[in-house]
Amino acid sequence: MNAPALQTQLAAAPAPELSLAEMLKPREKELLRFLTCGSVDDGKSTLIGRLLYDSKLIFEDQLATLEKDSKRHGTTGEDIDFALLVDGLEAEREQGITIDVAYRFFSTARRSFIVADTPGHEQYTRNMATGASTADLAVLMIDARKGVLVQTKRHATICSLLGIRHIVVAVNKIDLTGFDKAVFDKIVLDIAAFTANLGFASVTPIPMSARYGDNVSSRSARIDWYDGPSLIEHLEGIDIASNAVKKPFRFPVQWVNRPNLDFRGFSGTLASGSIRPGDCVTVAASGKTSVVTRIVTQDGDLGEAVAGDAVTLTLANEIDAARGDVLSLATERPEVADQFAAHLIWMSEDALLPGRSYMMRIGTKFVPAAVTSIKHKIDVNTQEHLAAKTLQLNEIGVVNVSTSVPVARDAYAEIRETGAFILIDRSTNQTAAAGMVDFALRRATNIHRQSLTIDKLARSSLKHQKSAIVWFTGLSGSGKSTIANLVEAELNHAGHHTMLLDGDNVRHGLNRDLGFSDADRVENIRRVGEVAKLFVESGTIVLCSFISPFEAERALVRSLVESGEFVEIFVDTPIEDCIKRDPKGLYAKALAGQIKHFTGVTSPYERPENAEIVLKTPGHTAAELAQAVIKALRERGLLEHQDVWGL
Repeated sequence: MNAPALQTQLAAAPAPELSLAEMLKPREKELLRFLTCGSVDDGKSTLIGRLLYDSKLIFEDQLATLEKDSKRHGTTGEDIDFALLVDGLEAEREQGITIDVAYRFFSTARRSFIVADTPGHEQYTRNMATGASTADLAVLMIDARKGVLVQTKRHATICSLLGIRHIVVAVNKIDLTGFDKAVFDKIVLDIAAFTANLGFASVTPIPMSARYGDNVSSRSARIDWYDGPSLIEHLEGIDIASNAVKKPFRFPVQWVNRPNLDFRGFSGTLASGSIRPGDCVTVAASGKTSVVTRIVTQDGDLGEAVAGDAVTLTLANEIDAARGDVLSLATERPEVADQFAAHLIWMSEDALLPGRSYMMRIGTKFVPAAVTSIKHKIDVNTQEHLAAKTLQLNEIGVVNVSTSVPVARDAYAEIRETGAFILIDRSTNQTAAAGMVDFALRRATNIHRQSLTIDKLARSSLKHQKSAIVWFTGLSGSGKSTIANLVEAELNHAGHHTMLLDGDNVRHGLNRDLGFSDADRVENIRRVGEVAKLFVESGTIVLCSFISPFEAERALVRSLVESGEFVEIFVDTPIEDCIKRDPKGLYAKALAGQIKHFTGVTSPYERPENAEIVLKTPGHTAAELAQAVIKALRERGLLEHQDVWGL
């Protein structure tokens, strides 16, 4: 259908018969958020363009522009390419695929809609998950000629994990099969078998042609064997009423609002439940309680706030709460734990490394976290549980997660907003994964910190020194172990209490079970970091000599101790010099292909960006470099002898 034909059709479309009173009467329409998903080129963008057109949201000037764009980028011959209404990026038009998530609003007489057009390409699965995270319903597109594909199954699985309970199976391009009912029936059987255990409340199959509008806004006479609703009829009628208001009250604090000395409130959006002045609330993590005195908004105080309302709560007394804390009713507190099981959708091109420290955002709280173990990954084709040591891009797994401090959270199945989290790569600041909390681990709720009488200050005072981690990092053969050994000898001679942890020595005992894969290297440094932290607690200066190739793991060890207690020393030796030295013959073997995962040859080394001390080794002896370290440590105040009260 060309542009003039469309314009004629628009002009001929009958206006809705509404009285003046009806037109002036304000209408509160229920809002439905849904997304289109599925494999590449199944017609998602075309469907949304058709919905916008059928909703009379395309003006004549837009039609003219669309006709021009269709000739340049379109894939429908002389016809208008409705997908171009949604695919706004130049790269999307050139490639004929959706890359980013596009949100569009449209409305019918009965309902308002916000639809997310999500990418079908496997590379952009992370964007699809973003669109699904706020949707009430998913339209799962399937090309009638291709049937159910791997990406179709992946998207259905992600929809299930993200709590979407209603699915429309849009069997698109049915016209290209000659409106063959047998093709439709086969797809319906296949998708029903796959989704049987995904927990959807409804799965509604609809045969359609998004390009020509068959069964989109009205039932098609060309598909006379189908007696179900059109897509719009189904979307208008489905009951998706939220029960968030009926769930326990959760209020993640986004901001402590204190414009002056006379006002202090906690601002945020109710994730679930409701609250009234006079209700007793608790800071979930600390257990501190108070009473709500006011519910403040820009338009005045409210007598009640419900899920979705953005408000500021004032309390009867000043309790300690900050951004990231969760307020709840005193009688309905969420679980607070530092270990929990979760489903994880991995979104980074760099594989998940168990033990690596990531930054977690859960609600409004940011906290360091690590995946401690992968229980299994899920085969999206069969839903089979497979053993796994890592997760690759777009893989889905069930994992155990550990956070640096206990966090308040709910099961995602119960409350989305307080059960969803993301993991952020600490070196690139890119989102690495989306997670859904399943349950707290029993060991996390049964283990509590024991209060000790003697602390780090007392132990350091007894040794008359400040404790710290002195971390030597560099390539194999850079000289870091030799320098560290000389530094410890000097410190010992000066009367300091020290301990030297060396990479090879530790692998003879504590880490003898670890290999040299990236995952094993991460776990190697994690364990060493925890041991080094204990030495710091004992008041000892602990010297650590490890290749430690990844910045994330070095940052993790730094975060385990207080500011000023971690000194990073980068032994900067060119790899050519390391290869020439090759004291253990390892480079020769690695270059001959006899050693896998060898840092600097077949495995990367991430140079420190902000090391406190950098040793440029060419032209210097190990003894000279050791003295340079001693001088630098002394200048930092770490080697001053302290009397018992000096700390």
